[in-house]
Amino acid sequence: MRFSNDFLDEIRDRVPISAVIGRRVTWDRKKTNVSRQDYWACCPFHGEKSPSFHCEDRKGRYHCFGCGVSGDHFRFLTDLEGLSFPEAVQQIADMAGIAMPQPDLKAEQREKERTSLQDVMELATQFFQDQLQTASGARARAYLRERGLSGRTIETFRLGYAPESRNALKEYLAGKGVTKEQIEACGLVVHGPDIPVSYDRFRDRIMFPILSSRDKVIAFGGRAMSPDALAKYLNSNETELFHKGNVLYNFARAKRALQGADGAETLIAVEGYMDVIALYQAGIENAVAPLGTALTENQLQLMWKTTSVPVLCFDGDGAGQRAAFRAVDLALPHLKPGQSLRFAMLPDGKDPDDLVKSDGREPFDRVMAEARPLAEMVWRREVGAGGFDSPEKRAELEARLKQVVAVIADESVRRHYQQDMRDRLYGFFQSSQPGRNDRRGPGYQQSGRSSDRSGGRFAGRPGQGQAFGGVASVSDRLARSGLVRGHQEQPALRESVLALTIVNHPQLLDEDYDEIAAIDYENAALQRLWSALLTAVGGAGLHLQREALIARLEEQGHGAILRGLDQQIRNARLWTATENAAAEDAREGYRQALSLHKRSKALKRQRMELEREVAEATEADDAERIDQLITALHQVQLEITRMENQEAIIDGFGVMSGRIKGPAIGH
Repeated sequence: MRFSNDFLDEIRDRVPISAVIGRRVTWDRKKTNVSRQDYWACCPFHGEKSPSFHCEDRKGRYHCFGCGVSGDHFRFLTDLEGLSFPEAVQQIADMAGIAMPQPDLKAEQREKERTSLQDVMELATQFFQDQLQTASGARARAYLRERGLSGRTIETFRLGYAPESRNALKEYLAGKGVTKEQIEACGLVVHGPDIPVSYDRFRDRIMFPILSSRDKVIAFGGRAMSPDALAKYLNSNETELFHKGNVLYNFARAKRALQGADGAETLIAVEGYMDVIALYQAGIENAVAPLGTALTENQLQLMWKTTSVPVLCFDGDGAGQRAAFRAVDLALPHLKPGQSLRFAMLPDGKDPDDLVKSDGREPFDRVMAEARPLAEMVWRREVGAGGFDSPEKRAELEARLKQVVAVIADESVRRHYQQDMRDRLYGFFQSSQPGRNDRRGPGYQQSGRSSDRSGGRFAGRPGQGQAFGGVASVSDRLARSGLVRGHQEQPALRESVLALTIVNHPQLLDEDYDEIAAIDYENAALQRLWSALLTAVGGAGLHLQREALIARLEEQGHGAILRGLDQQIRNARLWTATENAAAEDAREGYRQALSLHKRSKALKRQRMELEREVAEATEADDAERIDQLITALHQVQLEITRMENQEAIIDGFGVMSGRIKGPAIGH
């Protein structure tokens, strides 16, 4: 039987291609990046010892760089297992949990009608293109030239012109044998019981064909040439082919840009047709646009099927901010691990067309590089009103943040957002109260810059035993804590929690072995312990009991560090890392410690990168760039210091963190 394109697309979208292929191959752990949905394996189509077979879930394609085979879900099954195409479709449909379509004469008739309507839309597109080149299309051609569009760009997007005449298109299509019912079904004329004679919907407008995901014209957008027109932009009405909230302008072309050899990183959503076209002409082919309305949930899901973190680009004015915040509320309930949004805010009064018209893509690329994560947009919105000078106001802010984050359906993502908001609140309330716990030291300056500047260069170099930008060294309390002594005497507290929790609860390894095994400890003794632990557990097939694991580790000479870890944890009263903790509590405490560990690592990597860039800018004597980098470096250093001070308080005094608390051991 013949399967509809909609059915094939649906089962492909529901089943990641890695799930199909993963049942026949073993993914290479070193090259595979699960978070990016990027998989590598030895090719099942030819013998090889090193993995050159690659597939990406977001593209739904596979390719072997050794033998050259490539294809989609169905091609993999037909080529590798010799299934017929219907058998391959049946297997994927079973994995998707979708019943196979039954023969339906009415559905087949509707599919034929849709195909015929697409033929009518193609005729209309050719008519509009031809009209653009006539005398009546001269003003439209002049307008497009003024907007800086080349002839090649106009041809690529198949731009056209709808004449002023009320019946020009209708008469043209009738002359091609198109019926009155088909013209009406395509939305090309205005008709109805109260309209005696139908007439062309689009008149005296520049025409923008709107394509389906399969590159078929399904609708039009028209830009009025007359300044007196009631609507500057007019879209086709809803038809059998076109449902406005489900379609993105330029989606098919942008998707191909992501899948190309030099594929773009993500989809970029901008406001309108002309923004998309101007960006394309500047070399940015991965932009899409909603069709004259705010972004819809279906359009957002369409982007997520193609890329994990699309970027929404808004004007920097008040209207743009409000649009961004609406998108935040739209996205929050649907966030998943690895699935989110970023927000790029344009300079006030500028749109993408303005940015790329004179200086090419570089100004727009800078805007994209500064795109903010969704969590930051949540934070900015809630603190934007200000006025948190009382405990009641601060409590109100905390309550609002809890309420906003509570709508996230995915438990894991919601938990990390809650943690992120708590971290932001802590830093915000500390910094907003002058004189309270200020550990920045005598060298701190509000600007975050070094006071020793001569001849456009900064005297100090980062990373040479000093805190760049005048941020003072850590406090005496911190210096005495386990954090600073990590490389010398005992591990940092968060590392101790991570290691000892697994020793006391080795069953956690069953849940996420790859992530846990990949933890990179700073403390040398912990590195040795961790290597021995993984070897012992691996040899027992991940089912080693706590007592047997500890016995093996002690036999290999790790008894002293195990006792030290246990004492450190008991002093800090972090009961979730002990053997007495329930499995659920141990798991939660472990996840929180791991989140802190990852955040600390990321900040330190960011600091090292900024320090390197400062050194390069200093060599180039780029004062403006140095100022920008120093400001960024200062903020990163403050965040690192804040995290370290928090840990020092716990380690030095046994005071419980608000994140991990419980009864003292032995009480």
